[in-house]
Amino acid sequence: MREALASGSTFDDLAAAIESAAASRLARESAFSLRPVINATGVIVHTNLGRAPLSAAAVARVLDVASGYSNLEYDLEAGARGRRDVHAERLICRLTGAEAACVVNNNAAATLLTLAALAAGREVLVSRGELVEIGGGFRVPDVMAQSGAMLREVGTTNRTRVADYAAAINDRTALILRVHPSNFRIEGFTERPSVEDLAALGRRFGIPVVDDLGSGCLRGGHAALRDEPAVGATLAAGADVVMFSADKLLGGPQAGIMAGRAPLLDGIRRHPLMRALRVDKMTYAALEATLQSYAADHPAEVPVAGMLALSAQEVGARATALAEQLTTGSLRAVVVDGLSTIGGGSAPGVTLPTRLVRLHHGSLTAAQLEAQLRRLDPPVIARIDDDHVVLDLRTVLPVQDDLLPGLLATVSGNI
Repeated sequence: MREALASGSTFDDLAAAIESAAASRLARESAFSLRPVINATGVIVHTNLGRAPLSAAAVARVLDVASGYSNLEYDLEAGARGRRDVHAERLICRLTGAEAACVVNNNAAATLLTLAALAAGREVLVSRGELVEIGGGFRVPDVMAQSGAMLREVGTTNRTRVADYAAAINDRTALILRVHPSNFRIEGFTERPSVEDLAALGRRFGIPVVDDLGSGCLRGGHAALRDEPAVGATLAAGADVVMFSADKLLGGPQAGIMAGRAPLLDGIRRHPLMRALRVDKMTYAALEATLQSYAADHPAEVPVAGMLALSAQEVGARATALAEQLTTGSLRAVVVDGLSTIGGGSAPGVTLPTRLVRLHHGSLTAAQLEAQLRRLDPPVIARIDDDHVVLDLRTVLPVQDDLLPGLLATVSGNI
């Protein structure tokens, strides 16, 4: 303001400057902190960007249920109070072969609740090679301690055999727990018992086998998921309870799903923590719509499944169309080969061939250009490869393709 007065600005100029500054501040103060972004990183299940985008059917179902009242805890047949934990159960059981299922707010909660309900005060056998830590500091030993269960380590980091579990079983043993390795892979001189072998051991001693599958792969078939344990196959192999995420490979809302033998699930439902970890009507609505796409054999309706299925040629056609529109101004684009990743702790180390739009700006470094993309509205989240900003359209929703040329055309050399 002082500069405006010193330069001889008029009263009207000063008033306009005050009004503009006030409007800008008001806009900043009233803006939502949670904003939609365009994910051009090529990381399909991007935890920092909200993991799985919902399908159109799931969004419509949420709107339908959330915009009015629902039978969340009302039994329409009996005309009396009902239970919310029955929602989505029928579809989960149909898709996985489980006897029963229930849903909580994420997979960490599912693990915590399962251990608390089935093993509090008793020992749980876990391979040393499965005592993992994933994003956000989630550590299996810490969660186990919070549940009241006692950790009993078996085997070694790289090799654990059925005999190691058998030798550790005693009258305090409550469960045998398997844990998905998530964000890492042990290779070389390794050994890990199959679900079938652990299930046979569990039956022999009357000890349930619980498998934390993590990523929520409902069905195999895709080459990139060949090493991911499928939920139904794990239950068929003899696991008594499985836990998995709804917002990773399943492609639904944030939730944790527990499925398996009915007597064990009944105990989990009755635990006091169930109320603290339960999900709301919008989560159930989105989850049921997502599961219905799989039940109807239309998985491609789910964005995560559709992105996984895209070939490099299909991504390349979209990349070429975008690059051809970026032929004016300081921004230039070429299409190059690259790799997409699955992300979210799913299929660690697995990549998918893709085609990238590599950007070059006449007056900006790669870091400066990437920062400008994040300032767009909506922000475009890219990545930097070999000191170049690249866009991977595998993770850009097709409806966003038409937005990108106009957004990128606004990128200037001003920083």
